[in-house]
Amino acid sequence: MAKLKTGRHTSALKEARKTKKRTARNIAIKSQIKTAVKKVEAAIKKGDAKLALEQLNILSSQWDKAAKRNVIHKKAADNQKARLSKKVSKIGK
Repeated sequence: MAKLKTGRHTSALKEARKTKKRTARNIAIKSQIKTAVKKVEAAIKKGDAKLALEQLNILSSQWDKAAKRNVIHKKAADNQKARLSKKVSKIGK
């Protein structure tokens, strides 16, 4: 591996660039999930079961995709889905 004048390996520099891109993508995905959670909780607060269920379906998909891409842990996503599903199911009663 060829070294640069700075004494760093080019592979280390490339990994640093990749890390920045991945971190930015992960932050964006987590932000989208947090926004979706707020929408579901707002629907729950209003008592709108239909809207809450629609938003929960969208959110579940986002959690699954994030878990698939290792942005969040799979079991963490499952736990969050279960907790919100429980809250949504209580609205209709």
